Amino acid sequence: MNPYFKDLQSYPFEKLKDLKAGIQVNPDLNPIMLSVGEPKHAAPEFVKQALCDAIDGLANYPSTKGLVELRETIASWATKRFNLAASALDSETNVLPVAGTREALFAFTQALVDNSKSFKPLVVCPNPCYQIYEGAALLAGAETHYLNCNAEDNFNPNLDEVPDDVWQRCQLLQLCAPGNPTGATLSLDYYKRALELADQYDFVVSNDECYSELYRDENNPPLGLLDACQQLGRDKFERCIVFHSLSKRSNLPGLRSGFVAGDAELIKYFFRYRTYHGCALSLPVQKASIAAWNDEQHVRQNRDLYREKFTAVSEILNGVLEFNVPSAGFYLWPQTPIDDVSFARELYAQQNLTVLPGSFISRKTQMGNPGANRIRLALVPELKDCIEAAKRIARFTQSI
Repeated sequence: MNPYFKDLQSYPFEKLKDLKAGIQVNPDLNPIMLSVGEPKHAAPEFVKQALCDAIDGLANYPSTKGLVELRETIASWATKRFNLAASALDSETNVLPVAGTREALFAFTQALVDNSKSFKPLVVCPNPCYQIYEGAALLAGAETHYLNCNAEDNFNPNLDEVPDDVWQRCQLLQLCAPGNPTGATLSLDYYKRALELADQYDFVVSNDECYSELYRDENNPPLGLLDACQQLGRDKFERCIVFHSLSKRSNLPGLRSGFVAGDAELIKYFFRYRTYHGCALSLPVQKASIAAWNDEQHVRQNRDLYREKFTAVSEILNGVLEFNVPSAGFYLWPQTPIDDVSFARELYAQQNLTVLPGSFISRKTQMGNPGANRIRLALVPELKDCIEAAKRIARFTQSI
């Protein structure tokens, strides 16, 4: 077996299951879950119909590269969304469909990490973070270096706190913007600094942008790595790769459909890896994906639903817990008056409400643990359940 399995920590939801084990909850309250970031809004009907209409495609093996029409649709969507030059994204060389960002993030790290060096390779990632970043690095034989995302830095990983010896061993800087769980976005200056470091120390910059379409201000979508590259004159997206998914954007987590885009050289090598790795999208999934990427109306409606939830929940919790309303994503990341694990456990026992302790998705570093005394609230249930959940949190907090 892979010797690095021993380095893996339990997945957050395994820890949460253990935390809840044996607890007798309040039987008078129906259960509500704000712990899992699984969209609960209805999947678009036209996408489901496209999937059904293409069902005969199950008779054919799909290609790793996917349909030309799908790659062209993705390139067109990304070009418009990120204000790219018309010829910036070549659908043949700069785009590759993937079976969701989870699979692709893991696989890309396996393909990228080079263990032939005389030093142990490093993957630098945000803290807290999506645990796939950590697991992918460890199983590829790399170490992880965590950058705390603190309020004083607008919840952005502080690149200038990283020692020179870390950058010298870094092979991949894994970013997540908008952030999970903070919802933080990155500025052009931030991307510029990251790319300067990548050029200086010879590493790749990866941005997980799966929350990029869930923003509060309809007239101010978050900046992505690709449009930052274009503004900085990096028209070939050197050293850069981005990950996108239909899971959050289109409420299609079960479709397992997304894409990677960026540096043609990185895409070329990742494509070669995937010809062995597999995970090509079935033809019905590709046809449904084309329909989803071609429509923005359902995405705007999706954002409206999340805005309504953030407004309602924030009004209830304002003055009860300390939190920032994020500019993107669907999480709240409030501080807790007691330690986060105790808060989550007692909240579940008393209010039959499940939230995720912040320390389950963060790591202790020399700079502290940024997830300690915080909880992650995924505002994914319908509005009335989010409102009820906020009221229960308020009642519980005021009783402590």
